[in-house]
Amino acid sequence: MSFLSRVMVLKSRAHFSAGARGVNLSQRGASFEGVRKRRSGQTRTRVGIIIGGFAIMYCVIGGKLIYYGTMQPEATSSIMPADRLMASRPDLLDRNGEVLATDIRTVSLFAEPHKIVDPDEVIEKLRTVLPDIDSRQIYNKLSSKSRFQWLRRQLTPKQQSQILALGIPGIGFRPEKRRFYPGGPTAAHIVGYVNIDNRGVSGMERYVDSQGLADLAAVGMTSSQPLEPVRLSIDIRVQAILREVLMSNITKFRAKGAGGVVLDARTGEVLAMASAPDFDPNDPAGGSEDGWLNRMSNGTFEMGSTFKSFTLAMALDSGKASMNDMFDARYPIRIGGYTIKDFHGQSRMLSVPEIFQYSSNIGTAKMADLVGIDGHKAFLTKLGLLTKMQTELPEVAQPSQPREWKKINSITISFGHGVATTPLQTAVAGAALVNGGHLIEPTFLPRTRAQADEVATTVIRPQTSDNMRYLFRWNGVNGSGRNALVDGFSVGGKTGTADKVVNGRYNHDHNFNAFLAAFPINNPQYVVLTFIDDPRSETDHAVLAGNSAAPMVKEIIRRSAAILGVKPRFGEDGAATLVSY
Repeated sequence: MSFLSRVMVLKSRAHFSAGARGVNLSQRGASFEGVRKRRSGQTRTRVGIIIGGFAIMYCVIGGKLIYYGTMQPEATSSIMPADRLMASRPDLLDRNGEVLATDIRTVSLFAEPHKIVDPDEVIEKLRTVLPDIDSRQIYNKLSSKSRFQWLRRQLTPKQQSQILALGIPGIGFRPEKRRFYPGGPTAAHIVGYVNIDNRGVSGMERYVDSQGLADLAAVGMTSSQPLEPVRLSIDIRVQAILREVLMSNITKFRAKGAGGVVLDARTGEVLAMASAPDFDPNDPAGGSEDGWLNRMSNGTFEMGSTFKSFTLAMALDSGKASMNDMFDARYPIRIGGYTIKDFHGQSRMLSVPEIFQYSSNIGTAKMADLVGIDGHKAFLTKLGLLTKMQTELPEVAQPSQPREWKKINSITISFGHGVATTPLQTAVAGAALVNGGHLIEPTFLPRTRAQADEVATTVIRPQTSDNMRYLFRWNGVNGSGRNALVDGFSVGGKTGTADKVVNGRYNHDHNFNAFLAAFPINNPQYVVLTFIDDPRSETDHAVLAGNSAAPMVKEIIRRSAAILGVKPRFGEDGAATLVSY
């Protein structure tokens, strides 16, 4: 039997056997059909699961893309977040709303060294736009393994467009803000300046940071939105006049420096303050180092005979001297191997007004001796002349004084030698002598009369203040202050010509000249102080304060009184009018 035949036989036997056991053929077909349906349902379920999985996966990916597209960029390497780079500083305004400092938009150039193919080629192209770049430094940056390097900060729009036209791969621009000072150096030492990262370095710019702006920037909470401007107390018109007078007199007298302040005697507001030489805050590094020092608040000097104002006020306020007293100024005072004598000696008995008029060292020393060493030191401390001045400006120097006060120290300090103070605090103490006896710390922010009264401290009696106004006016008419008089404005004051220390000794040929003035002296509204450091005459001799510092005050008052709202008055009672034909 062949193999095929055997297969057929076995197959027929299998069918017969199944039929013999009673199996229904129609039921067998139904069972096969159920298996097929069950397997088809499982397949559709598996396909649905796969499709659902892919749908969920694409939803997650899409959600992540939306999240990454809307989130803020993170800081990497030395790159700060964009909102911090573009963070605004508040504008600084003068008391009339004129802009002193503001932000302008700019861009900075950076490189991604890992994308740079040929650093030499990049440098060669950049030099066509930025010829002053340091090739070695730029090469090191472009060859570094970092992913970010600053190449040049704060480009001009023209420079940006020229570099874009070069088509250099691997470099880009980042938006930033740059501080701009429309007035240039006019109020440099008051306004201050910022560094390359727009952070305050000096002046009121630094003060603004100290009030919380720097802390907010450190934690990334600053904003690119404009901030409320900060209004200062200064009047930029008066400030410009003051600076112009200082600069012209430095040239005229070939002086090393000069300074001045216009102070509201009733509120302590600084209307103008300048120190020369100065600098341009738009380019702080472009000036000389001498220009960075704010001599008015951060420089200390022996103020010379202007200190006699405080000595006379001390003696009069103590009750141990009166305006009618006479003091013997006939003979020099010899003490501790030193001889104290008068520059304009009268060799006679002098009244208190005459001591002030002739600037008598002898008479002033004897008035200080009435009060005593301890009383003298306490009075100057009460006037704020021996302690660090409190004000918004960060640059404030600590006055210097003898470690131990002896009688010789009290005598020399009575006429302005032996204690070095800042010119600004000298003006503040001078304001207390003429405003009724109220010491008001200076401010570079607007302050009302009511606010000033809250912070004022009474340091002398009103009667003493009346006497000091009389002495200031007396000296203005009859003494060294004559060169500061301005027609229509009653000016009074006191000069100070202090010998400078050269090689450890006082040198009569080198002076520090100052003039402390107030106007209108019958009811002082403003105090003006000027100084000039080491002025020289045409013959190279020293110049006295009456011929240098006093005329500076005259020019400042003449040009700024009307701006300050002080009306001229003519005649003894002020009733006369000025008529022009």
